[in-house]
Amino acid sequence: MSLPHAILTALLEKPSSGLELTRRFDKSIGYFWSATHQQIYRELGKLEGEGLIRALPSEQPARGQRKSYEVLPAGRAELARWTAVAQDPKPLRDTLLLRLRASAVVGTAGLEADLRRHLELHRRQLAEYQQIERRDFPPERDTPQDRLRHLVLRAGIDLETFWTQWLSHALAEFPEPSDDGRTG
Repeated sequence: MSLPHAILTALLEKPSSGLELTRRFDKSIGYFWSATHQQIYRELGKLEGEGLIRALPSEQPARGQRKSYEVLPAGRAELARWTAVAQDPKPLRDTLLLRLRASAVVGTAGLEADLRRHLELHRRQLAEYQQIERRDFPPERDTPQDRLRHLVLRAGIDLETFWTQWLSHALAEFPEPSDDGRTG
């Protein structure tokens, strides 16, 4: 049920067309809640059908025109209701951790290289988040809304920091290659 709420949030921040929404998902919301373009368009139709959003009136005929959407009072009320509901944390399900556990039984062939690849991916994501933080959250940007948005980004930064530290620790558990190319 979270994709509709992510879309309501994005539309409350700025009324948008489906294309604009998909671009915004790719640049912000998609970092922590991913959705395909097809899912977003399908959800827009459902939200409109439920009376939570509406297409803004257009001066041009609708055929071939992008529809821009805005949130209706019922949509705002649904989003407020959803944010107030208690939710338990989701259990961690990560195939890398399962693969690491399985390697204790069947061996580590290929795993070290994949851990290094994961480490590089997490380092890149961390650098991207830090760049966004420098760009979008200078110290003078300190409204309550900005602080909440920054908290979401900080969660991403903290998670990527965790993964880079943990992966570095995991890689330290692999034996160093000896001078003759064999592992010890």
